[in-house]
Amino acid sequence: MTLKLKHSVLLVGILCFTLVACEKAIDMLQKTGLTNEEITQGLKEALSVGTDTSVTVLSKTNGYYMDMAVKILLPEEAQVIYKSIDKIPGGNLLIENTILSINRAAEDAAPASKQILLNAVTGITINDGLSILNGSDTAATTYLKGKTFDSLFVLFEPKIKQSLSKQLLGNVSAESAYTDLVNAYNTASLNGILWDQIKTNSLSKHVTQKGLDGLFLKIAVEEKLIRENPLHRISDILKKVFSKQ
Repeated sequence: MTLKLKHSVLLVGILCFTLVACEKAIDMLQKTGLTNEEITQGLKEALSVGTDTSVTVLSKTNGYYMDMAVKILLPEEAQVIYKSIDKIPGGNLLIENTILSINRAAEDAAPASKQILLNAVTGITINDGLSILNGSDTAATTYLKGKTFDSLFVLFEPKIKQSLSKQLLGNVSAESAYTDLVNAYNTASLNGILWDQIKTNSLSKHVTQKGLDGLFLKIAVEEKLIRENPLHRISDILKKVFSKQ
């Protein structure tokens, strides 16, 4: 078979595959009785409702702190502190106050994430809404996170930094509490003689990452509820789209 003939056969194969895929997609749309526009609108509405509910839940006092699924712990560089906690004066209290302060900061910043997330929902292009609709219970949330997480991180980190610098627990900010904890650890190390000192501070990036992870986790929970429970379909488009899946 000549190279030209092989290329022709390949092109025909691709064309046939594309036509079959299109036919299947059209057939599925006909079965649901929904248009692409309605499906896209329904998915975005589900994400918007999930965002609104999630932000409301997480922005409350203990929204992050008392929920083990989203509670934010120490950054990676500070995990070593646990191994030497008994050698740090007041170490356990320092750690607990630091973690509480960090989560208070995330709860404080959560409301600012609402418009950032809603803008992301509005702005995304959903190319295969039918596939997402018929996908997993959290397919829309997974799609949104994959398409927008990096840009959301850039927009949300300044909000997190502001909250980390606020005195939200007594007269101490989360940033100060974290600095005090690390300094106590470094001092107990006898300036690096007993063990390596902590010389990095990724707190704002860590809290931004974990804060957004928690928000997307909660949005995914809401999406699943909308898919499974008619009572959570609070608008006409949600009722129309998700009753057909």
